[in-house]
Amino acid sequence: MQESGLEAKKIKKIRKITKIRLKNIGLYYLKRFETSVVNLKSVLKRRVMKYAYHDSDFDIKEAERWIDELLEDFQRLGYINDERYCEMKIKSYLAAGKSPRYIIGKLREKGINESIAECIIAEQEFNPYDAAIKLARKKRIGPYCVDEKKRKERYAKDLAVLIRAGFDYDIAVEVLQAEAD
Repeated sequence: MQESGLEAKKIKKIRKITKIRLKNIGLYYLKRFETSVVNLKSVLKRRVMKYAYHDSDFDIKEAERWIDELLEDFQRLGYINDERYCEMKIKSYLAAGKSPRYIIGKLREKGINESIAECIIAEQEFNPYDAAIKLARKKRIGPYCVDEKKRKERYAKDLAVLIRAGFDYDIAVEVLQAEAD
């Protein structure tokens, strides 16, 4: 026999948010991901808002104070460090062939100060041409396009891909005119 749709579906009970529960949520998140202060704050706030939606008597202001206290504690203990997170993400993005403009934009979304990101990028060994070549290889555009006829037809689109990725026009043109290695 088959059960009806309502019986088969298990309703997950939402657990009450307390300061200790928020701390455990934050620690579990940090155990799995390196993150910025602003990003962890948004993760914790989403959990608070999800609970507050179901419990109208819940004090959101008090939960926000708990979050601020937790973030201060996590920073003091070294669990969260924006500079460390920024450096790790920059190295990862550069290895993937991303441009500095793209990287700074992504880090800004995560709440990292633009000046910190620019300083760390300046410290890295970075060649924009090599990064653009990595992207072209990954996307199979320009010199890495299999068909020469298709390569000529798609020149404008390939150029747009590189420029949208944050590379300068001159570098994009140079990459598209290069020969595959």
